[in-house]
Amino acid sequence: MTSIKEQIAELSRGTDEILPDGGLEAKLKLGRPLNIKVGFDPTAPDLHVGHTVIINKMRQFQEFGHNVVFLIGDFTGMIGDPSGRNATRPPLTVEQIEENATTYKDQVFKILDPERTTVDFNSRWLTELGSPGLIKLASRYTVARMLERDDFSKRFASGQSISIHEFLYPLAQAYDSVALKTDVEMGGTDQKFNLLVGRHIQQSYDLEPQIVITLPLLEGLDGVQKMSKSYGNYIGITDPAGEMFGKVMSVSDDLMWRYFELLSFRPLSDIEGLKKAVDGGQNPRDVKFELAMELVARFHDDKAAEAAKAEFISRFQKGAMPEEIRDVSVASKDGRLGIAHLLKEAGLVSSTSEAFRMIKQGAVRIDGERIEDRSLEVEAGSNHVYQVGKRKFARVQLS
Repeated sequence: MTSIKEQIAELSRGTDEILPDGGLEAKLKLGRPLNIKVGFDPTAPDLHVGHTVIINKMRQFQEFGHNVVFLIGDFTGMIGDPSGRNATRPPLTVEQIEENATTYKDQVFKILDPERTTVDFNSRWLTELGSPGLIKLASRYTVARMLERDDFSKRFASGQSISIHEFLYPLAQAYDSVALKTDVEMGGTDQKFNLLVGRHIQQSYDLEPQIVITLPLLEGLDGVQKMSKSYGNYIGITDPAGEMFGKVMSVSDDLMWRYFELLSFRPLSDIEGLKKAVDGGQNPRDVKFELAMELVARFHDDKAAEAAKAEFISRFQKGAMPEEIRDVSVASKDGRLGIAHLLKEAGLVSSTSEAFRMIKQGAVRIDGERIEDRSLEVEAGSNHVYQVGKRKFARVQLS
């Protein structure tokens, strides 16, 4: 049986905050399985590995024998989470919610144990709450406290509109913790306010308040913006094995350690050993292979991971790609940039006419793939290795 000290060490890994101090240890000392809740609003049909940071933590709780609830916010999704927004988020339709929720369930079981996971929908109790119950719930929190929330206060100060229904979101999320008698709720750092409202509302219902665990928002492939499909800097968990492998290999050597900490299931001691090996002269690329293999195997299988590695080596190493590739940042125009201008700005050609000529000659490659489309436009947020001829290479982050 894993000791409380060992559980805390592993559960604290990669977290941003655990509130209040000492609260998790006190909960674990209760000597019973804890109720762990994480809510997901089905706002998009597919997950990327940034979403799995918190799902990995749910898996850790499962391994220690605790009860995990994967809560799909079909009711709160109709409100629209205003966290981190500078404008009202459009609510989802019932049809969108049902379709996305089905996809979510299929994807999360690539990580979670389906036999030890409760999938629930908060419409089950929030619909039954009804108008009288919702009014009573709203009476348990003040407008002044609600305006302490950073995004609300900024919008209020700047004269931007805040719809009344947006105040209902953190209250509805908090009531989820009441209905489920949650011991621990987790969320991204942008969810801290909502999670703390949950503690307050639980206390108003004479329940022991939950422990709040916030986890960082994983940086995307660019190493700057948070991972997001809208930024084009994501690794989708349904990406083909070869594409997933290549994306992992494209991250910088520094960002690789962040991915190891938040995405790998390896013990921290193993990761420290890999760091020492790199400090001792081992090529970081070889260590990155380990991470890419692990993630591809998780979302596909071992055979697919081996094949993706072999394909990567064939395309890149046998293509005489240099060990060191310079990193270049290039600014886009209106969120995209033509390939010729990108190659010129990256210093790979002297002019756009030379770029067009090299494309025509078949001498331009992106991530090892020859391109022939002179009108190709690259979207902001992308991060790829560009090659012109046999000797000119650059890893270009388009902002």
